[in-house]
Amino acid sequence: MESLSRLKPFAPLPFFSPINSAPFTYKPASCRLLVCNCVKKKLDNRKLVLHFSAPKFGQIKLRKIQRDIIARSEIASSSTSSSDNSSHVLTDSQLGARIRGIFFYLTTGITAIPLFLTMVIIHPFILSFDRYRRRLHYSIASIWASLTIFPFYKFEIDGLQNLPPNTVPSVYVSNHQSFLDIYTLLTLNRCFKFISKRSIFVFPIIGWAMFLMGVIPLRRMDSRSQLDCLKRCMDLVRKGASVFFFPEGTRSKDGKLGAFKKGAFSVAAKTGVPVVPITLMGTGKLMPTGHEGIIHSGPVKVIIHKPIQGSNAEDLCDEARSVIAESLISHGYGVH
Repeated sequence: MESLSRLKPFAPLPFFSPINSAPFTYKPASCRLLVCNCVKKKLDNRKLVLHFSAPKFGQIKLRKIQRDIIARSEIASSSTSSSDNSSHVLTDSQLGARIRGIFFYLTTGITAIPLFLTMVIIHPFILSFDRYRRRLHYSIASIWASLTIFPFYKFEIDGLQNLPPNTVPSVYVSNHQSFLDIYTLLTLNRCFKFISKRSIFVFPIIGWAMFLMGVIPLRRMDSRSQLDCLKRCMDLVRKGASVFFFPEGTRSKDGKLGAFKKGAFSVAAKTGVPVVPITLMGTGKLMPTGHEGIIHSGPVKVIIHKPIQGSNAEDLCDEARSVIAESLISHGYGVH
């Protein structure tokens, strides 16, 4: 005990430097940890030897980081599993639409083969007696479209009394929501010439049938092809045929009505024929743009508006778009 009594209160101990010395510059919190870690004491030869174990701050921080990582990984894994479950739910909800899409294309292909052969057989007579309108070809196409869409969706038509007879040449215009628009419009049994991309004409059966019907080919982004297309449309109209335009130029990606191009209305203004606006609703929800492999269930509505006439292409364009836009807005659809 004498050795203990001789120890000065602030004398440096072996293997330990005072807190205020240079090698140890701990903060107050660190000092408390240092005192707490003074856990071993040993009496050897009547001398008190204190063994100080300095805390390993790196290990403390590492353990804390590891605990944080474990907690965060558990949260992330739980969120990932929940998102995986939700994706499985979405996939299950789309399964019926995918199956319907497969059967839709099987139906359109099977029904097209015999009807196309019929068109090939009668085509020489069509060229001899009805070269420009080709009404019998369009009647066959109407049967094909009706047989294709009948098992998959029903549609309602308003304003059939506004349709001009096949003998009256006209310019038909409509909004464009989906690949199903063509099928729906063909059921109207009017022999209007569509304008289609040239690449579609190489498709077996469907593309060949379009050629027999006299559908007008177009190369997109080719100004010369567009000019030739408009000239051919005016020539057909002057010879008693009708033409059909989607003035937006392409299918709407968000279901909203886009801006109209004036090509169709310049044809009507220069030839003096009426413009027949048509509003299509519901086809974009059944088969959205970019998802042509699926088909949902739901209603489709077609509204045929009264024909409009005029000699100014811009006025015709504005009036036709206004009529179609009002119908879409009244049924909850958007307009750009």
